[in-house]
Amino acid sequence: MPGESRAIVFNKFEHPNVTQKGEQRAFVEFTALKTLWFNTGTLCNLACENCYIESSPKNDALVYITAAEVREYLAEIKNNNLPTNEIGLTGGEPFMNPDIIQIMDECLNLNFQLLLLTNAMRPMMKLSEQFLALKENHGNRLEVRVSVDHFEKEKHEKERGRRSWQPMLLGLKWLSDQGFNLAVAGRLEFGENESQMRKGYASLFEKNNINLNAFDKSRLILFPEMDEKAEVPEITTGCWDILNLSPDNMMCASSRMVIKRKGEKDPVIAACTLLPYDKSFEMGQTLAEASGPVKLNHPHCAKFCVLGGGSCS
Repeated sequence: MPGESRAIVFNKFEHPNVTQKGEQRAFVEFTALKTLWFNTGTLCNLACENCYIESSPKNDALVYITAAEVREYLAEIKNNNLPTNEIGLTGGEPFMNPDIIQIMDECLNLNFQLLLLTNAMRPMMKLSEQFLALKENHGNRLEVRVSVDHFEKEKHEKERGRRSWQPMLLGLKWLSDQGFNLAVAGRLEFGENESQMRKGYASLFEKNNINLNAFDKSRLILFPEMDEKAEVPEITTGCWDILNLSPDNMMCASSRMVIKRKGEKDPVIAACTLLPYDKSFEMGQTLAEASGPVKLNHPHCAKFCVLGGGSCS
């Protein structure tokens, strides 16, 4: 009828400011840049079944970032006295980036802690001599986190593909034998509870003489599963008190990720390591531009970070 108002209907995670139920969407204020991530490129030697970033031997949606581009952001940190103490490198597989050794060297020479995520397979082993030299020069400031999706070969290969287990295990054993500051990342998607998972990994490490404590949560990180199609609740401002959580403890309160999209001249900064493709989470080209609040307007925000307690650092 004329003059009759109609409610605006939208889907979950669609409106930036309110949820589907009309409640105020939760957001996270930026506190300080403690960790800066660089996506080194989405190309990978594997095409995993549930890769959150869809990395594969063919996906170059995010191209290789260069050492010169990384250097500019490191300079911005130093020039502005930002409290950043950790640099993270992720992919794709970082060891496929032709500048990876130089990138790591520059980060470490500036006294950052460096966290490198890898599948520890052939791309890493091809550069093992140079990689070992970095470790000898910089010691425990270089931390390597290896993706081992499950402690059983069959389940790991279900995710990562046939013939992915043994090369990973050889790389993991090499890292352990050489005394690298080492951690492993697994996934809570196979039905076991955390206690069962840690016992399973402990057995794997013991059997292969890998120097890792599976019961130390900083050495074995078990990530909640991410599925954009799964039914998850939207997070409202009222959820912080209900869940007894602080937004200051969310990953996006203290970290950002630099990405370089295919076809674009310059890198940009994304609010989160998990959302490199969603332009609504793009925050500018400089660290200064990227210091605004982040609205939790994606299923990953709810499932992985708020409800799952996940953090890439």
